[in-house]
Amino acid sequence: MSRSAPRRRAEPAPRRQRRAAKPPKPPKAPKAAKPRKVAPTPPATPVETPPESPAVVPAAPPTEGAERLLSGRERFARSRWPFVLWCVVVLAGLVALIGCLLEVGPGWACGAGAVTVATAYSWALAVRTGGRPLVVGGLALVLGLVAVLSDDDALRTGAAVLTCVVSAVFAVMATVPAVRFVSAVREVVVALVLASVGALAVVGFEPVVQVARFEYVTLGLALLGVFALVYRLGAGLHGLGRRGIVIVLIGTGVLALTLAYAELLRRYGTPGLVSSLLDVVVWSRDHLGAFPRPLETVLGIPALAWGVHMRARRRQAWWVCAFGVAATTPVANALVNPAVTLTESVLAVTYGAVVGLVIGFVVIRLDLAFTGPRGRRGRRAEEATALRPEPRRTRALL
Repeated sequence: MSRSAPRRRAEPAPRRQRRAAKPPKPPKAPKAAKPRKVAPTPPATPVETPPESPAVVPAAPPTEGAERLLSGRERFARSRWPFVLWCVVVLAGLVALIGCLLEVGPGWACGAGAVTVATAYSWALAVRTGGRPLVVGGLALVLGLVAVLSDDDALRTGAAVLTCVVSAVFAVMATVPAVRFVSAVREVVVALVLASVGALAVVGFEPVVQVARFEYVTLGLALLGVFALVYRLGAGLHGLGRRGIVIVLIGTGVLALTLAYAELLRRYGTPGLVSSLLDVVVWSRDHLGAFPRPLETVLGIPALAWGVHMRARRRQAWWVCAFGVAATTPVANALVNPAVTLTESVLAVTYGAVVGLVIGFVVIRLDLAFTGPRGRRGRRAEEATALRPEPRRTRALL
C-alpha cells in the first residue's frame, strides 16, 4: 500500500455502545460526621438573692376586711342558709295568712302575710331563673307595702294579680327532672303546694275582682311569663324540632279550645245544655264535695307530669312544662271566688290532680311506647341512661 493512498478513519462506535463501555462511577459514600467536642458544663455556683428582691419579699396581701366580706358572702350563698331562711319567712307568712283565714290574730296579719309570701316568692323566682333576687325581692316588698298601706282597691287588686302570676310561674320553675313516673308525681305535688301557698297570699291582699276577668288575666300573664323564661331554658324555637313543634301546637290548641268552649257555653249556651252540664257539676258537689277544674285536669297536670318526665331526657321538654301554668294558675286563684269554700277548693284541686295524673301516666306510656325501648329490661336501661344534668331545686337554672 502506497503512502499516497488516502487513509480511512475508523468508524466511531454508536452512542449506546460508548455509554455501555464506560463503567458507572460508584456512588460516593457519605462522609461520617465528625463528633463535636462538647465542653463539660461547669457546676453551678450558688448566688445569694438580695434581701430586697421580690422573690424574697412577698407581695402585700389584700385587705383582710374585704377578703373576709367576699369569702363570707360566697360561703353564705353556697350554703343551705338562704334556703332555710326562705323557708322560715314563707312559714311565717303562711301562719299569718292561716290565722287571718280563721279570723284569729290581729287585723293586719292578712296584709303582712300576703306581702311576706309575695316578696319571698319573687326573690326565689329571681334566684331560680338567674335574675337579681335583691332587686326583685325589694321591688316586690315595696309594691306590696304600698298596696297594703294605701288601702286602695286598685292597688290591692294589682298586687293580687302579680302575686298570683309569680306563684304560678315559680311553682313550675321549682320542679326538677323526673326519671320515673313516681318522681313526676312528686314534682306535681310540689308545684301544687307552692301554688296553694300563693293562693292564700292572693286573698290576703283582699282584691275586689270579677272572677272570670281575674282568671283570664292571671292565666294570660302567667303564660307570657313562663314562655319568656322557657324560651331561654329550651334553647329557643330552633331547638324544638318537629316533635316539639307538634307538642306545642297541640298544647296551644287544647288550651284555646278549653277556654273558647267555656266562654261560648257561658255566653251562648242553650238552657238545656247548660242545665245538663250543671247537673253533673251539682251531682259531683253534692256527692263528692267538689268538681275538678277542667283546664287543670285536661291540660295543666298532664303537661306538667309529662314535661318533668321528658326533662330527664331532653332539654326541649321545658316547652311542655310551660303548659303546667294551666294547672298552677287555677290553683293560685282558686280562693278568689267567694262562692267557693276553702274545703271545696282543696277537694277540687285534689280531684283534678288525681285525674290529671292518670291522663299524664297514659301520655307518658304512649310516649315511651313510640320512642323508647320495648320490654321491662329496655325501660330499666333507658331509665338508667336518662340522666340529663340540671341544677338542683335551690340553684339557678340559667
